[in-house]
Amino acid sequence: MRTKLSIFVIVLALALSACGTAAAQPRSLSVSGNGTVYLTPDIAYIYIGVHNEEPAIATAVNSNNTQTQALVDALKNAGIAAVDIQTSNFSVYTTSYDKATGQPTGTAYAVDNTVYVTVRDLTKLGTLLNTAVGAGANNINSITFDVADKTAAMAQARLKAMDNARSLATELAKTAGVTLGQIQVVNYSDNSPIAYNYGMGGGGGSAAPNASVPIQPGLTQVTVTVSVTYAIK
Repeated sequence: MRTKLSIFVIVLALALSACGTAAAQPRSLSVSGNGTVYLTPDIAYIYIGVHNEEPAIATAVNSNNTQTQALVDALKNAGIAAVDIQTSNFSVYTTSYDKATGQPTGTAYAVDNTVYVTVRDLTKLGTLLNTAVGAGANNINSITFDVADKTAAMAQARLKAMDNARSLATELAKTAGVTLGQIQVVNYSDNSPIAYNYGMGGGGGSAAPNASVPIQPGLTQVTVTVSVTYAIK
């Protein structure tokens, strides 16, 4: 009997100790805060390509090479640095239908060559697109506007996110009837800028239009999210 009583006392002591440990855990309040800053873009990235289709593969490749080289030369003459022109795709494949009508045709060879272009002067973007079309580009897509240096904007967004989290935590603590204490944990993440995309395509290689392509860069935004845990009393 004494042994059973001893075991019971030990178990009871452990249970009380566990309850005391659980009760000692600090109470907390966790919130998320967001900070967004809008920026005017000052840089653009574009995919510009040349597409050819010919019955003979050698003819298709040679035609594409000539047209693509003319495009690259035109881009450089328009002020685009060589380091801002990067080949992103070169492909050769067979096709058996007419792209314009969708009707079956004899087998032909299609060649695509696409370059990824960085444009650092947006005031010349519309004219540059006209130049590209005039030089032979017949596939232009995914114009993405961005900001080259977002360091200051990201810092501002982080401040806004922390202010937002603090304001929300203060409001919730007041509503719950508790007192907000010190910050215990902070987690941070930033989202990719939301950019504007503009696509165009069609026939190329002829004279470019007289008027520049109308381009509207709009705004780019950076968003920061913080998760903050506060101690509460």
